[in-house]
Formats: sequence, structure tokens, C-alpha cells
Amino acid sequence: MHTLPKGSKKLLNAWAFYDWANSVYSLVISSAIFPIFYGALTITEENGITNDTVSFLGIDFNNDTLISYVTGLAFLVVSILSPFLSGIADYVGNKKNFMKFFCYMGAISCIGLFWFNLEQLWFGLLCYFLALIGFWGSLVFYNSYLPDIAFPEQQDKISAKGYSLGYFGSVILLILCLMMILMYDTFGFESKDFPTRLSFILTGVWWIVFSQYTYYYLPKGNKTNQKVTKDVLFNGFRELKKIWFRIKENLQLRRYLYAFFLYSMAVQTIMLIATYFGIEELEWGEQDSTTGLIISILLIQLVAILGAFLTSRASGKFGNIQTLIVINLLWIGICVYAYFITTPFQFYIAASLVGLVMGGIQSLSRSTYSKLLPNDAIDTASYFSFYDVSEKIGIVIGMFSYGFIAQITGSIRYSILFLILFFVLGVFLLLRVPKTKF
Repeated sequence: MHTLPKGSKKLLNAWAFYDWANSVYSLVISSAIFPIFYGALTITEENGITNDTVSFLGIDFNNDTLISYVTGLAFLVVSILSPFLSGIADYVGNKKNFMKFFCYMGAISCIGLFWFNLEQLWFGLLCYFLALIGFWGSLVFYNSYLPDIAFPEQQDKISAKGYSLGYFGSVILLILCLMMILMYDTFGFESKDFPTRLSFILTGVWWIVFSQYTYYYLPKGNKTNQKVTKDVLFNGFRELKKIWFRIKENLQLRRYLYAFFLYSMAVQTIMLIATYFGIEELEWGEQDSTTGLIISILLIQLVAILGAFLTSRASGKFGNIQTLIVINLLWIGICVYAYFITTPFQFYIAASLVGLVMGGIQSLSRSTYSKLLPNDAIDTASYFSFYDVSEKIGIVIGMFSYGFIAQITGSIRYSILFLILFFVLGVFLLLRVPKTKF
């Protein structure tokens, strides 16, 4: 075990490097290559008629509906498990083992997507389901390390560095995968299918290999190891209840968490529906929509690096809460702009603006929450489980709101306008957070 002192540059860099390792999942699997692969696999055309119906467990589903159900179920499982597991991890003092378990489960599941096909659809969907749980489950423990390894004055900068490393690393792998897919004959492949599937293997291997640097230096946990007994099972629930009461008694933390819940709901929903908006609402003309959407995803990732660092600088000068308020106001402006866009070029501008504020709001939200935790907080994983659960439940509510508005109006554009309400409420609650030292 390589014990490094809190605040050590090597320890901070090792922690931040996990973003480099795991962010390939969110880009390759969640945003870019897998959605396109899934669409190509599940949409067929016969005699000029498009069929997007998929049979699963004897029931016919629309292909988008099926993957949405699997995604929603996975987020629900994460929401239920994370506070329970966080309490156990804090009790027995082995956060790193939990983080490793979810990391390896997610990475191996990504590799399993190589064998995704309609004949064994249950296996492919199971791999997708477990990969999502592995990614988000490991983040619960990863985020909870922040107050353990960094002092308050270091947390904004190292949180931003983590996100930036993640954006940069994931773009490198995505470009490599896209080169193999688009120029498959140059690489000696007979079609796009094999290099597309190979991308899933590369994602899992990347995740496992680069996470080893993080595990080499991260401490095992923040408590003396205790024996696992029957009481540990119930200890997870006791910890959850205890942290909830602590949050209720902490006015700053409570109001910030409410604000985060609302604006994060809108942010995450926008990120999830951006691709659908690009497909359904834009006039692509002769330009290939798939290529255009991938360009947009790359723009978001690259600009987000700049956004994370600019936000870190702004928070140091103006304060975290004030900076978050400004970013939320910028999100409101982007939503209004998105309502009017019709061309790919306008969509690229919107993607650049989204990247700028996305990188900033994610990194600063994480570090602000970490700073608001009580100074004597030992069970940080339990505190961060509330942070993560707020985000996941927000995704469920945000997606439901988006779907409901889109259904009754017939246009995603009105859903975008509706999301402004969450940003407005977020700003209102941020203004009510008692003044802080940062």
C-alpha cells in the first residue's frame, strides 16, 4: 500500500486520473458509438417500410422504448444501491474495494457488448445494464474520496482537472474508434460491424488498464478496518437515516442540495435528449446526420475542457455559488437559443455552448458540495450517495417531464423551453444558500 499524505500532488493526480479511465464509457457507450450501433441493429427496412420493433421476452417493443426502459431500470438500481453500499463502505473502511468491484463489472460488461445481437438480445441488454450500473456505482466511491485526498482550497482545481482529463481521454479513444469504423478497409476489416464491436472491447480494456494508476495510490478507506457482521447490512440504512438528518440540520448543505437537484435535472435531461433533438428537429439536407451528431459530441467534449478550467478560475475569483448562478443563467439562454435553431451550423454553435457550461457546472457542483460537508465528516461516501442519488432521481423526473411535454405538444422544442423552469428554480434556491467562505 502506498500511503501518501492528504493534499499530495501525486495523490491528487492519481485520483483525477480515474476520470481519464472511466469517461470513455460515457462517450463511446452512452453518447456516440453504441447508440448508433443499437439503432442499426434494431431498425430494419423491407419493401421501403421501416421497422423499429424489437421482440424481447415475448413482447414487442419500439427499439427506443426498450433501451429507455433498460436505462431507467439501471438508474433506479443505482439510486437504491448507492446509499446502501456507501454506508457499508464507510463502516468497514474499504471504499477502494467497492470502487474496484463496480469498475471491473462495468468494464467487463462493456467488453461483453462485443457479442450483442438480436438472437441473444437478453445478453446484450444485460451487458448494457451492468455497464451503466458499474459506471455510476464506481463514481459514488470515486467522488467520496475528494474531501479525503484534497484540502478545501484544492478541491475546485483538482475536480476540474479530473473532468478535463476525462473529456480529453475519451475523445482520444472515440477518434481512434471512429477511424477504425469509417476507414475499416484501410485497417483490413471487411465491414464496419467488427470495428464497431471492437470499440466496446477497447472501452472496457481502457477503463481497466488506466484505473490501475488510481488504485495504486488511493488509500483503502478512511476508517480502521472492521469485521463484516450481520449488523453491517442494517448499518447501511442507519447511515442513510443519520446523514439525512444531518443534511436537514445543515441549512447551507440542504438548500444547495435542493438547488443541485433541480438544475442537474435539466442539465442531465438535455444531455440525454440532445441526439434525439438533432435527429428529429434539424434540417440536415445532404449532410449525413450521424456524422454531424458525432461532430457535435466531439465539440461538446473538447469545449468542456476549457469550460471546466474557466469555471475553476471564476469560482476562485467570484465564489462557487455566484459562479453557479451565472452558469445556470447561461443555460437558460442556451435553452432559448435551442428552441429557434433549425440548421446543423446552429446546432454546432449550441453544442459548443453546451460543452462550455457543461464542463463547468459538473466540476464546480461536485467540489462545492464537497466544501459544504461538515469539517468533521468521516462518512463521506454516505454524504456523496445523497449527491449521486439526487442526480439519478433528477434524471428520471427530467426524462418523464420531457416525454410528457413532447407527447402533448408534438415537439421536443417545447420540452427544451419547459426545462428552463428547472434552471430558474435552481437559481432561486442558489440565491437562498447562506453566504459561504468560498
